[in-house]
Amino acid sequence: MKSKILTITMNPSIDKSTSVDCLLAEKKLKCSEPKSEPGGGGINVSRVIKRLGNDTIAAYLSGGYNGKLLKQLLIKENIKTKAITCFNNTRENLNVFDQKNKLQYRFLMPSATIFENEWKKLISEIERVSNIEYLVCSGSIPIGIPDDILRTIYSIAKMKKIKLIVDSSGNPLKEIIKDSVYLLKPNINELSSLIGKETLSTNDATSLAKSFVSKGICEIMVISLGEEGALLIEKESVHKISPPSIIKLSTVGAGDSMVAGIVSKLADKKEILEAVKYGVACGTAAAMNQGTELCYKADADQLFLNISSTEIV
Repeated sequence: MKSKILTITMNPSIDKSTSVDCLLAEKKLKCSEPKSEPGGGGINVSRVIKRLGNDTIAAYLSGGYNGKLLKQLLIKENIKTKAITCFNNTRENLNVFDQKNKLQYRFLMPSATIFENEWKKLISEIERVSNIEYLVCSGSIPIGIPDDILRTIYSIAKMKKIKLIVDSSGNPLKEIIKDSVYLLKPNINELSSLIGKETLSTNDATSLAKSFVSKGICEIMVISLGEEGALLIEKESVHKISPPSIIKLSTVGAGDSMVAGIVSKLADKKEILEAVKYGVACGTAAAMNQGTELCYKADADQLFLNISSTEIV
């Protein structure tokens, strides 16, 4: 199967997860057998796309022992990769689940510093790709990479007539809205931070997204609302997409799973509303799993049957 989707991850990680009976200070806590998984926005998107039955290529920056482990873990999942070797060791994150209180604690380590020659090699790899329909930039931008890196990638995508999907935050998100990408997928907190507000109501978020679309900042915006689902904003319509209730065990990877579901269906030539409904199903399915586990196709397919959408006037 020819890969139609390229994902970009500039700040990948090894995600370790474990559990303890109860998280207590100053105590020796016995942990369950730790599980190591490849992590980072675009890498997670590629992993889910593969689980959904589509093909993908994951391009990323990594280095050191963790970079080698990351490569091995991705090979184990049969993910095609374009890895740029870096000098510094790839970061390692830790997720600990408190069994007694049913709480999850996420410890995110600092990103490795990336040097100019390293991120420029990644740009060169993107410039060389062919026959790609969708390019997904997902996740944070590490130290050493300029905030406007997504604009550089956008210019390549535009030249090659590739549809660019962006799921980022902070300064890189502020930079990319100076262009006109295909799809932006912020969560509601990222959207509120973008305009300097602590919170946004659903109505305010909808109005802001409409203005973005009308100004040509993006063709489509999908706003993640967590367990409440998502908003799909197009030029002529707005839809609220709602999932069924579930028992939530983790939020790790839910947003990446949503993006994967959306782009996977788009690559299958499905309409955007169906694609976003399936994306919500994938994000919800991920939340059903403990630790750093992403969604599974069987769960997403079952949830999709119970996803509802309402058009907002």
